[in-house]
This record gives sequence, structure tokens and C-alpha cells, in this order.
Amino acid sequence: MSNDKKLEFVMLANEIEKEQDKLQEKKDRLTALMLELGVDTYAQDLNTLAVYKIIKPSGTFVYYKDIDYKRTALEGERGGTVLSKKEAEEAGFSLKK
Repeated sequence: MSNDKKLEFVMLANEIEKEQDKLQEKKDRLTALMLELGVDTYAQDLNTLAVYKIIKPSGTFVYYKDIDYKRTALEGERGGTVLSKKEAEEAGFSLKK
């Protein structure tokens, strides 16, 4: 393997590690906000009109979260992350622009 490829590999690995650290900070902040807002809280993205709901997940394989969210599908998606449009509308959100 050439030294150029090794240097590129190390550079990319470092960039990915830094991004993972930033992403973990965002995940930690998101979790803190969800805990502060509480389970069964709804919020809407005013740009996409997607509706998010903070939930208590039942579990994900090996990794279990104490709190998480689900949202409605965006235009072009087959489904959101399991928050039905009907539930969002029943919670008082408009999903039409």
C-alpha cells in the first residue's frame, strides 16, 4: 500500500472520529432535551411539517435507550419512524402546507 493511501486513510479515520464525537454531543443534548420535555410531547418541524413525538422505546436489540422520539413520514418517504399522520392530526397538527 502506498504512503499516500495510508495518509489518506489516517486523515479520513481522524475526520470520522471527530464527527462521531460531535454527533455524540448532539445525541447527548437531544436526550437531555427529550428528558426535559417529557414522554408523549409532540413538536412540529415548521419547514417540513413532520411531527415528532417523544416516546419511551420498548428496546432496540442490545442497546436500550431510556427515551427516544418518532416522527411522521416526510414527502416521498414510505413511512416515518412510526408516528402515524392520523395520530399527529389527532394531536392537533396540520400536515398540509
